[in-house]
Amino acid sequence: MSFDLVLFGGTGDLAWRKLMPALFQAFRHGSLPKDGRIIGVARDDLSDDQYRELIQSRFNAVEGAKRPSAEEFEKFASLLHYLRMDLSKPADYARLSDLLKQRNADTVVMYVATAPALFTQVVEQIAAAGLNGPSTRVVLEKPLGHDLASNRAINAAVCKVLDEKQVFRIDHYLGKPSVQNLFAMRFGNALFEPIWRREHIANIQITIAEDLGVEKRGAFYDQTGALRDMVQNHALQLVCAIGMEPPINSHADAIRDEKLKVLRALKPWTPETLGLHAIRGQYTAGTAYGERVPGYKDEPGVDPESRTETFVALRTEIANWRWAGVPLYIRTGKRLASRDARIEVNFRPTPHAIYRAPAGAVNKLVINLQPRDGLELHMLAQAQDNRQRSNGHHSTAQLAPVQLDLDFDKRFGAERVGAYERLLLDVIDGRLNLFVRSDEQEEAWRWVEPLIDSWASDGGPRPYAAGTWGPSASSAMIARDGFSWSEEQ
Repeated sequence: MSFDLVLFGGTGDLAWRKLMPALFQAFRHGSLPKDGRIIGVARDDLSDDQYRELIQSRFNAVEGAKRPSAEEFEKFASLLHYLRMDLSKPADYARLSDLLKQRNADTVVMYVATAPALFTQVVEQIAAAGLNGPSTRVVLEKPLGHDLASNRAINAAVCKVLDEKQVFRIDHYLGKPSVQNLFAMRFGNALFEPIWRREHIANIQITIAEDLGVEKRGAFYDQTGALRDMVQNHALQLVCAIGMEPPINSHADAIRDEKLKVLRALKPWTPETLGLHAIRGQYTAGTAYGERVPGYKDEPGVDPESRTETFVALRTEIANWRWAGVPLYIRTGKRLASRDARIEVNFRPTPHAIYRAPAGAVNKLVINLQPRDGLELHMLAQAQDNRQRSNGHHSTAQLAPVQLDLDFDKRFGAERVGAYERLLLDVIDGRLNLFVRSDEQEEAWRWVEPLIDSWASDGGPRPYAAGTWGPSASSAMIARDGFSWSEEQ
């Protein structure tokens, strides 16, 4: 199958940090279709050879095992081409059309890795140039809009010129192997489904923590914040994967129908819950990697008076028969104590205790997302040298925590398919299962919008020192239910 992949923003940060390494890995693994062409598009005045040199220099920043050798890059570089374009000029889209018509590839992928404000313009110009035929697929990066109204406007403009099946709204968390294994664990095994419900689960915690600051993205991040950057998309997609009912089959719309039901079932915000169950923070100067690091307001590109949140902690519930009454906690932030993304499913205690157990010991399932990738099952067991003493009819044997640990990298090998590699191959093949439908996205924006409105006029984010786990109010929020975050247990 022949394909042309047009990468708008071809010299940008996302292109060289994520997309080009992912395309190279697909090429190295032999999974990229043979008859392909990758066309970088940007305003820089570059020749094909200069663009190849630029991408090769960027590969020096890629981790060693994924870095191409000179011989490998020479072969990969034959796929790379470049077209200088001003995305506001129709004449430049006509030049792109002429370039694509040279081959008339079976599939044309337009990956719009630009500022979100340009999405509508680019899609409309693609259509005006006649490049929106049935073989075209358009990939849109997040955040898709700034609020519900802007998201609807973008989707309306896109749907005027493209069918829904041509639009691939990407969320790279859905391509992570660990998230794929969450679906496999739930719907490919009979073990967990009978206990995956309110009668057995006490609470669920989702943590997406980063130890880095905003780095060179200060100007972008200051207009976005943690709620829009992480919660509206990544975190809520994880909520859907955890909470959805089994789909009738593995087709894209069957999966996305069930995810939509979860988003519609999330408890709406009220003035009371906005005050008690929504915490936002902003990091101040602190210590990371044993060194002093600046506070958010001192980062390059950030407004010194910024009220943008770099940390969010939320408590919510999925209001349906399966999950009613089970608190679901979400937290995400920058400059936290460690880089750690995980889902913790904490089970209820045994209904009648006949053993002595350590204080705070619980059964829980941990789904590690990053930097580790795997499953942990935490249980209680009796040590061999534990002596049982009779106390009436009850044993007073002491139990100790044990752990079953499945590391997917060790089990399946380090050469597993990465998130962007998987998703790019899915776009080329036309598989929509791991992409977000417009009604899903709108429902997610609808749920977070009361938070956006409330925070626009509140007292601002709570400060927390870099290198900690966020504002103390986050711990107080979960403690009111009698629970605690994993590092506090």
